Amino acid sequence: MATFFTADTHFGDSHILRQRGVAFESLDDHDAALIKSWNEVVGDDDEVWHLGDFAAGASRARCAEIFFALRGRKRLIRGNHDTNRVLELAWVKPPQESARITVSDAAGKEWRLFLAHYAHRAWPGLWRGTRHLYGHTHGSLPDTRFSCDVGVDAWAYRPVGVTDLIARQNLALVLPEELQRDGNSDAAIDRHSRS
Repeated sequence: MATFFTADTHFGDSHILRQRGVAFESLDDHDAALIKSWNEVVGDDDEVWHLGDFAAGASRARCAEIFFALRGRKRLIRGNHDTNRVLELAWVKPPQESARITVSDAAGKEWRLFLAHYAHRAWPGLWRGTRHLYGHTHGSLPDTRFSCDVGVDAWAYRPVGVTDLIARQNLALVLPEELQRDGNSDAAIDRHSRS
């Protein structure tokens, strides 16, 4: 079982075509391409954390149709476009506003993650090496050594696995010595969250 992350799929959202329009001929083409990309990387037993904005504008029936077409065991961190028609889908557990989880990479190394729809400047556990994954920015906010946009706009319209995140973010970096020494110093966290 692998763990994947994604955000901002915006299934059924005609407004998203203004942003992604050059890549897709129609909304149906958009939704079909994202479903195909998802299912090419996610297996039935894999876990997928969707960090918000699953669908917007799609009917309740269309949301369910798309949800059940997607492989994997799906969990939701609520986004600003996730209304009851999304929240009431058959998620593995009830949707959350944020989550703190630990995942293992292919080598068995554990990674502590803070998941939220919105990007944060600081988050729980930052000073202990917890990394932050988010959506909402549609690839417009630059990643840092400690945080990464996992939205489909930043990852070629597909969910991303831990191995790809590590490669892209160089997450194997140890915490800066100053953060280890200063612990929960707001000044140290602020200086390093900007790097």
